[in-house]
Amino acid sequence: MNFEAVFFDLDNTLYPYPPCNAAGKEAAWREARNRGYDLDREAFEELYQTGRREVKREVVGTASTHERFLYFKRALEVHTGTSQSTDALALGEAFWSAYVDEMALFDGVKETLSSLDGAGVDVAVVTNLTTRIQLKKIEHLDLEEYIDVLLTSEETGREKPGSVMFTLPLARLDRRASETLMVGDSVASDIVGGNAVGLTTALFNADESDLRGRRQPDHRIDEFDAIQELVL
Repeated sequence: MNFEAVFFDLDNTLYPYPPCNAAGKEAAWREARNRGYDLDREAFEELYQTGRREVKREVVGTASTHERFLYFKRALEVHTGTSQSTDALALGEAFWSAYVDEMALFDGVKETLSSLDGAGVDVAVVTNLTTRIQLKKIEHLDLEEYIDVLLTSEETGREKPGSVMFTLPLARLDRRASETLMVGDSVASDIVGGNAVGLTTALFNADESDLRGRRQPDHRIDEFDAIQELVL
């Protein structure tokens, strides 16, 4: 056995992110229309992006930088000039409900996690975003039985590639960095952060452009179940 523990990113590593995000925004737009906001899809997208940019600028490096409730709250404030708490809540709920409903695992995820579990390999999910949303995702994907540690950036106060996102699960599992593999889709977050604390890294489902001028991963995998060849 090459590794005693494997850390996984969640979003766009265990399941594809783009179709879920698209479904969420579509549902939020329809909810906005139902609530009397006379915005076509393009205008709604522009407003959404405005809210997103402002939130990311103000809370960069924290779990809240990804929170859609904040995006919609800020977007509606920009659009109306006043707080629209009830509407922002409704749009956020519509977004996350549709997002989660759209989620489906990449091929080979459950089989791989089951093999790791059977071999006694510890599994942690280390993920940016707020805890409540990530718990809903894990529940929907039916992965709880395979995960020994789930750690969100909300718990640590810092996002990947911050070192605590990797050192804390190592401590909780009583594992060394040298015996742990980090699997993720983001070079900036998963690969740079993992390598910085001594983890071996494997890049999965990444855009080739992400590699330009970046720290190279220790491994590249095109199929999720290839993780078994690295670990077992």
